[in-house]
Amino acid sequence: RALRLAGGRSRCEGRVELEQEGTWGTVCDDGWDIPDADVVCRQLQCGHAVRAHGDAAFGRGSGPILRDEVECQGHERDLWECPAAAEHDCSHKEDAGVVCSEHQEWRLSGGRDGCAGRVEVFFRGTWSTVCNSTWYEAEATVLCRTLGCGDVLRRPAFPHTLPGKMVYMCGSLEPSLAQCDWFFNKSGPCHQTWAAGVICNGTGS
Repeated sequence: RALRLAGGRSRCEGRVELEQEGTWGTVCDDGWDIPDADVVCRQLQCGHAVRAHGDAAFGRGSGPILRDEVECQGHERDLWECPAAAEHDCSHKEDAGVVCSEHQEWRLSGGRDGCAGRVEVFFRGTWSTVCNSTWYEAEATVLCRTLGCGDVLRRPAFPHTLPGKMVYMCGSLEPSLAQCDWFFNKSGPCHQTWAAGVICNGTGS
């Protein structure tokens, strides 16, 4: 009954893959919707679904197509409990995917390109800013490298103008900010801070 998401930017986003008798396969997007995706997100401890994708949005999988016409109510403990068609008429161009609420992705906005600007994080379905109270060289370096932008040149500050505020604290150079310690919308660490920014030494596309 193993389940995973593949092809996304975190373990909480991607193409839905199931394991059956030692072989990994995919789910067809016929009838794929938010209640189905909710079951996947909860099974992976990734919160709830914010998007249910079809049309191989995270790339085409391989192996057998294990489920089609999935019809979860949304309360099931895992995807195998949901009714589904016995046969399928799908190909991997119809592989289903999900984005869960605990998925995080980042962008830099307002700079000369994608490698400079104010740090913004997509989390729980909305874009938010990051507090600079703990935004040091380690945190900025992790983000520059995650974005494929090299290393840090400067860490400018910006106003907060988005609804939420995120705090990151990295112990070392983790693979991504999601693997550092983080808090969302806690007023203490964010009180009277500016929004974090970074200028990386690489250039974005």
